[in-house]
Amino acid sequence: QVQLVESGGGLVQPGGSLRLSCAASGFTFRLYTMRWYRQAPGKERELVAAIGNTGRSTNYADSVKGRFTISRDNAKNTVYLQMNSLKPEDTAVYYCNVVFDAQHYWGQGTQVTVSS
Repeated sequence: QVQLVESGGGLVQPGGSLRLSCAASGFTFRLYTMRWYRQAPGKERELVAAIGNTGRSTNYADSVKGRFTISRDNAKNTVYLQMNSLKPEDTAVYYCNVVFDAQHYWGQGTQVTVSS
């Protein structure tokens, strides 16, 4: 079955960096667009970034453009989110997502807290 396992979250000071990873299994990873979402307390889940199956196409939320970079390694079935210049408003649980067989699949999430 489809499994997505995120890692790499933590506590970081404003201006710092983190790299999130999402290890995927249960589907042919190289054929699917992958996405990162986040959900802050009391807010709806929002799309942060997406990457096409080959890695050549990427899209970002306006709030993270120029600071976050999504990438993937199809040989490792892994998608990454490099987050630089982090701000307190980036604090959220970050989720990896794939739409497979018309269904959304999510990982368990990884907490990112940006605070001094």
